[in-house]
Amino acid sequence: MTGKEIILQAMRGEQTQRPAWLPFVGCHGGNLLGKTATEYLQSASLMVEGLKTAHQLYQPDGLPITFDLQIEAEILGCKLHWADEVPPSVITHPLEESLDLSSLPRFDGSKGRLPVVMSALETLKTEMGDTTALYGLICGPFTLALHLRGNNIFLDMFDDPDAVIKLTDYCADIAVKMADTYIRHGADAIAVVDPMTSQISPEHFTTFVAPAMNKVFDSIRKQNSLSSIFVCGDVTRNLEVMCDTRADNICVDEQISMLELKKLCQERKKSFGGNIKLTSVLLLGNEEDARREAVDIIDTAGNKGFILAPGCDLPYHTPSPNLAAVAEVVHDEYKRQVARETQTSAEDAFDDIEVPAYQKHREVIVDVITLDSTSCAPCQYMMDAVEKAAAKSFVKVYINEHKIKARAGLGMMKKLGVQNLPTICIDGEVAFASVIPDSKTLVRAIESRAISKNIEGLMRG
Repeated sequence: MTGKEIILQAMRGEQTQRPAWLPFVGCHGGNLLGKTATEYLQSASLMVEGLKTAHQLYQPDGLPITFDLQIEAEILGCKLHWADEVPPSVITHPLEESLDLSSLPRFDGSKGRLPVVMSALETLKTEMGDTTALYGLICGPFTLALHLRGNNIFLDMFDDPDAVIKLTDYCADIAVKMADTYIRHGADAIAVVDPMTSQISPEHFTTFVAPAMNKVFDSIRKQNSLSSIFVCGDVTRNLEVMCDTRADNICVDEQISMLELKKLCQERKKSFGGNIKLTSVLLLGNEEDARREAVDIIDTAGNKGFILAPGCDLPYHTPSPNLAAVAEVVHDEYKRQVARETQTSAEDAFDDIEVPAYQKHREVIVDVITLDSTSCAPCQYMMDAVEKAAAKSFVKVYINEHKIKARAGLGMMKKLGVQNLPTICIDGEVAFASVIPDSKTLVRAIESRAISKNIEGLMRG
């Protein structure tokens, strides 16, 4: 069987002869060519070359054409900030001052970078489409709504829920157009990537997100294509309502229990995927770590309706040998058995990583543990919330972002006892884990800590 046949079997929830393998090669493709993310994500020829290189190195069953959740936002008037090693980030929100949807430009598929992506898809369809499943990744309705409205949307859900429903429905219409475009140009499956849904409650997901997503999934199914919902971030609290959507496949990152996901999906006759650790294994680990991690997940998930994948977009600098090691155990049962019998590397104790002496500082220190706020939407909006709250607070605030793409960030995550991403710690204590607080709540938490510090200082004095 071809890899494409295997991955489509898995998407349909069927038994496969071996694990299906889907590395999410986004701007990492640029690194394979010695090109920046800015160069890579704006060039059809570079995308084609990067994905062909990844195909040769990683022996995948499927590949995304690109992993960039800002394409739709750019067409709709959001300004972007470009960087060398991560996808662009949204820096302006056209609806920040008003929820007037008529103020947005008409969504035009001939604008922005969408024609570049479709050109790459057409070429790849010709060159590898018979043997490799090509995925179209689109920005989910709630994340696109955040791009357009900004953090104000979290208050809107309480103050003006009808307006939020209208906005997410509009964003669903955009997603339908994107999915149609991908399918028309040859995509085999559509993944709706909506990381900002990790920041809301199950009730809000059911009210604001599920109807919009189902509109997209229904449209994809009418075209005899397959759909996936993919959420980077800790969606433990929303896992069940995600599985209740009409997506064919549920894909998650490393913070989610694969046993629980498997149970929920099999009960609903859905396929599932994930969730190789991005940083501690693929980026900062070695080949042995990658093999063992992949085999542990494969053994947990089984070969029925399962797709092995990294937890999110591959970091730019992910070492190719680590991904090639995953490919080895996917394609070779003997190497899976060797990996099972090989001990994993000892866990890094991070003894050299020091946390601040919080009590000695008059200022309040806010540590934000992120994947990377320049590439992870929930991390970006959490950092934005912290910076705005610090500016409004009556106390001096020091803000530190600790990106777990680096060993130092992983060390701080461990030392502070952080379990979820992104998380806000105030003076060394976890305050908001995988949820973006509204501005008043965050300001109050910062100021309350400052008052407590002053009282503690007076008592010590």
